[in-house]
Amino acid sequence: MNNRQARLFAIWGTGLSTLLFLGMTLDTHRQIPELTNSENITPQVTHGMDVWHKYNCINCHTLFGEGAYYAPDLTKITQHRGEPYLQAYMRDPSKFYDEQTHRRLMPKQDLSEEEITDLIAFLDWVSKVDNQGWPPRPILVTGSFIPGTAAVAGVDAAGTPAAPEGTTPVDPGDDIRALGEHVFRTATPACIACHSTAPGANMAGPTLAGIATRAAETIASPDYKGQATDVEGYIRESITQPSAHLVPGDMYSAGGVSFMPPGYGDGLSTEQIDQLTAFLATLK
Repeated sequence: MNNRQARLFAIWGTGLSTLLFLGMTLDTHRQIPELTNSENITPQVTHGMDVWHKYNCINCHTLFGEGAYYAPDLTKITQHRGEPYLQAYMRDPSKFYDEQTHRRLMPKQDLSEEEITDLIAFLDWVSKVDNQGWPPRPILVTGSFIPGTAAVAGVDAAGTPAAPEGTTPVDPGDDIRALGEHVFRTATPACIACHSTAPGANMAGPTLAGIATRAAETIASPDYKGQATDVEGYIRESITQPSAHLVPGDMYSAGGVSFMPPGYGDGLSTEQIDQLTAFLATLK
């Protein structure tokens, strides 16, 4: 290639690259309204964003992977936690975590009720933005340091239960329970994001260690308000109708509504609920 050819190559290459860049930029701007659901940016959402900045939430939390990594990413937080939970948590985080046990350092910000409501509206809008898979890895609300969150049994790509490394294979008779544990870890949102299976390890939700024993005691109690008549029925009711029976005085409900997301009855198939129930019924 002589000098003239090299010069022409550079000119044409630069021109084509510029046109490609401009075309992609214009296409991105064309898609922004649809990707961001901009028509849903209400005055409440805008004020919620102002609250986010006012209290410097980004100093600890991330949105779309941007911000500090001291605390959890909140891009999808409203899909992981319902509004009743978020409202109660923002009013007083210290009621949900013990600093010495969980190392949670969320300060009490003394937000007004309006600020809390609007901040949740902003975070809900954020959760519905099409971020096209970014950040590239999921950031769980609770970390793996919590006891009872390590995998016990897995399910391979074909859906067959598989024992974790260093253990014996799962007995065929335990398939439904192994599949139920898989649901426990992979449902949306994952049960393991709020619940541990280790005794005393309460997180956003109570530990499920001993849930079968507690279920039997609850059903037998005259204070029980639900419709279940056996342990499996109580567990299934707790999954699909979390507000059917609320434990008096606990911190996992407010105003007669459980903090547990109510959508599992619609989001999980009947078979998945049966599998999850079978797994939880083994936690005695």
